[in-house]
Amino acid sequence: MALETSPEQPAPVRQIANAISGWIDRLGAVWVEGQIAQVNRRPGVQTVFLTLRDSVADISVPLTCARSTFDGLNPPLVEGASVVVHAKPSYYANRGTLSLAVRSIRMVGLGELLARLERRRQLLAAEGLFAPELKRRLPFLPGTVGLVTAPGSAAERDVLDNARRRWPAVRFEVVHAAMQGPRCAGEVMEALDRLERHPEVDVVVVARGGGSVEDLLPFSDEAVVRAVHRMRTPVVSAIGHEPDQPLLDLVADVRASTPTDAAKLVVPDMAEELHGVRWARQRVRQQLRAILDREQRGLDDIRSRPALADPRHLLDVRSEEVDALRDRARRTLSHRLDRAADDVAHHRARARALSPLATLQRGYAVVQDADGHVLTSVAAVGEGSALTVRLADGRVHATATGTEQTDQTAQAEETAQTDPQHPGATTDG
Repeated sequence: MALETSPEQPAPVRQIANAISGWIDRLGAVWVEGQIAQVNRRPGVQTVFLTLRDSVADISVPLTCARSTFDGLNPPLVEGASVVVHAKPSYYANRGTLSLAVRSIRMVGLGELLARLERRRQLLAAEGLFAPELKRRLPFLPGTVGLVTAPGSAAERDVLDNARRRWPAVRFEVVHAAMQGPRCAGEVMEALDRLERHPEVDVVVVARGGGSVEDLLPFSDEAVVRAVHRMRTPVVSAIGHEPDQPLLDLVADVRASTPTDAAKLVVPDMAEELHGVRWARQRVRQQLRAILDREQRGLDDIRSRPALADPRHLLDVRSEEVDALRDRARRTLSHRLDRAADDVAHHRARARALSPLATLQRGYAVVQDADGHVLTSVAAVGEGSALTVRLADGRVHATATGTEQTDQTAQAEETAQTDPQHPGATTDG
């Protein structure tokens, strides 16, 4: 119903806002085509806020979408995507804003094409065709480089010219193929198979200049991707420019942003390598010179030592030590011999002093009877007895004519005066 208002009876803001909201709620859902200009996902909020812009006029309308609907899109919705949304107009009375409440979103045109490519990429990735551990390293200096490109194309000139400028001796095996159109995928696979069977090709480059997404579709063909995955020769993908990324870039061993970049990847720069060789040679010379100088200083230090400055010095020192030891040995042996001789003389003197012969030499005699018994008393000798007197130099045979008994005390005094070994013996001056 129409509101009846006047300057005297104006309607409050809430009444007007609720009336507008009621009229807008009567509108049904509509299909709207446009381009996503802005995506705003607020943490903890179950609603995603978007802005849908007209592709021709400078007109936009806000969208509200449930987070579950937004997250269920495959591929994920990004800014700039062309879409068709099924939405119902909604008026938010508290702020006085109009928006479209999204019920479903569909990709259209390029967006639908990109969605199909994204689904294909996810399926191939699930099979492991893009696994990093399958990537092979490029050879440092390939013997022959295989090139798959369009005949007479700028990509071919970029790869050949830049590679030969970097390494003039590089060899190429070029196989031409259509780089767009319905024949592209088949011819590219035939070229790859031919280069795979070539015995001298060490790396293969697939090169094409930039183009639209539709022009680059053959390089996202599943058959082409699987053919590159089966190859044993490393493959470099140089399709389009930096923003372009067909599926061939993901399965190839190395991705080059441009054909010129591919030429830099497959062959080294001769100038840089020569500079590196000169630098390495200079460094080796410096290291070798440092080693030689260190060893020479070591030799000089060794040669400056007294032992090597005058090698005979050690012999002279040792010779003096030998002479000193020899003299010491001689003195020691002489002293020991002298002491031994003195000991022998002392023992000989003692033996002589204790010998009965020495007693006999001092004038004593040993008297024996006819039977050889030593006589110690006159009582054992009878008159006319045959006697043998033992002297120092022989024997005297005698006959006893008589005997005389002497006093024992006088005899002891006489023995003490005449025997030098007796404690009381005396000798004449």
